[in-house]
Amino acid sequence: MSDRLQMIERLVGVSSSKINYYTELKSTIDEMKKKNTQLEIINEVMRSFNIDMSMDDMLKNILEKLQQIFPLKRLSLSILKNGKLMPANVYPHDYAHLDVGNPIPNEGSLYWKVADSGASCVYLVNGNERKEYSETPAFKKLGLRQVLVFPLYGKGRILGVLSLGSAQQQDYDGEDLAFLQQLSDQLAVCIENVRLYNEVLNSKKEWEQTFLAVADPIMQVDLNGNILRCNGSVYSFFHLNGKDISHMTLDDLLYRQQAEPDSPFQETRKTKETAYREITLHDKTICEVHTYPIMNEKEEMYGVIAYIKDVTEKRHFEARMMQSGKLAALGEMAAGVAHELNNPLTAILGNTQLLMRKANENESSHVLLTDIFKCSKRCQDIIRNLLTFSRQDEYLFQTCSINEAVEQVLSLVGYQIRQSHIELEIDLDSNVPFIDGSIQQLEQIIINLLLNAKDALDEVDKTGKEISIRTESGAEEVTLSVIDNGTGIDPEKLKEIFHPFYTTKEAVKGTGLGLSVSLGIAEAHGGTIDVKSEPGKGSAFILRLPVKKIRCKAGENGGQHIDRR
Repeated sequence: MSDRLQMIERLVGVSSSKINYYTELKSTIDEMKKKNTQLEIINEVMRSFNIDMSMDDMLKNILEKLQQIFPLKRLSLSILKNGKLMPANVYPHDYAHLDVGNPIPNEGSLYWKVADSGASCVYLVNGNERKEYSETPAFKKLGLRQVLVFPLYGKGRILGVLSLGSAQQQDYDGEDLAFLQQLSDQLAVCIENVRLYNEVLNSKKEWEQTFLAVADPIMQVDLNGNILRCNGSVYSFFHLNGKDISHMTLDDLLYRQQAEPDSPFQETRKTKETAYREITLHDKTICEVHTYPIMNEKEEMYGVIAYIKDVTEKRHFEARMMQSGKLAALGEMAAGVAHELNNPLTAILGNTQLLMRKANENESSHVLLTDIFKCSKRCQDIIRNLLTFSRQDEYLFQTCSINEAVEQVLSLVGYQIRQSHIELEIDLDSNVPFIDGSIQQLEQIIINLLLNAKDALDEVDKTGKEISIRTESGAEEVTLSVIDNGTGIDPEKLKEIFHPFYTTKEAVKGTGLGLSVSLGIAEAHGGTIDVKSEPGKGSAFILRLPVKKIRCKAGENGGQHIDRR
């Protein structure tokens, strides 16, 4: 029976029909698999292409998918940049024939031909009828027999070319080439999107780096004053030491929880305009605060930028300049007064001497005339020292004596100190060697030290107030000590007393410049000022100056002047 059925099938062609049917079915299934694979490749490109994935990984994924339907072994990407076609990526890496970053020569280039024409090309490497391109020797060396090159289109322009190499020749129909061109177009879109994203990202990073690099504190706050963002300078400026400031407001930082209705932030929030304040913080830092409104495209304010600048040194410098002007004016006035007093004083001295010659020494009038002469002479010495002290000439470094400077100063302020019921103990070493310096400036140091000692004693209520002035000589230095038994200085304040404008006195009694200026003069002479103090027991300031000559610039009149650089 089976033989009969086989005979019938052969006669009517049923067996042949089944064979054709299964052949066509298999071909259809293969074609569907191929289409599915192509769709998977396009989907893979769109799904996995992101800013975190490297281009090398992307090309690897694409090539592995393509190898399921095409006999490909190499994939490369070249990008147009500033009119140059640059090799960007090759997979596998050992199939590269040009260094990445080196431009591809234009003349005789297959890649340039596709980039210029915008038309894809299927190139047979060993085809006798085909011309050779500049890339042909490299293709042969890599063992490639067929190379497909497709332009990368993005936003109506060519971004580069995609090259696919194969070790064997294959016929590609129109659908295959259309698919590969579509793949190239998808790659171009992804590359362009990543480029645009990186531009935005780099712009954002540049702005953030600029924001963070500013040395002055900058903050962005919302309309309630809450700090949203800030640069690193905010933490150092306000001594926050890495604390979380997200729960703090701008006014909390500036005013330390104290209500401040006149804050620049409140003004900007109300007026939607820039505001400015100069604020002294709790640690005496003086800062300028500028606040700027942040507006959206609808001109609605949604935040405020606060910019803070430390102007403490600037204000102190301005105060020093003002104080210098006052001192200069005071010196000129003192010199003028001294000159005006000197003329009548000369007449008094001269007439007193004439009367003393005529009067008998045993007469009471002679004793009175002697007192008048001594007082007038003392006044003349004070005026002479005042003129010397207020002299505006350039200070010359010459050989001078520290003892002489002490005596000159005592003639000016000794009486004032004794009138405050303070005993002066003077112990000057007669063997103190000469030094190189400006006696006028050394007098300024001694006056500052003596007046500071007097002020320290004026603040205590006790008997036995005393200031001791001593000079001593060493092997290489001369020392001057001014010691008092006054209030003394707290240990934590000892490091601050030589800073400009630091003072423990009331505002009307001191500027905080005396010790700062004195230390500057001492250092200009190659010396220094040491201090020892104990609260409640008193203080000792020791001026140390070198015996041998310090390095100075040569001046006029055989002298030398301080190098103030």
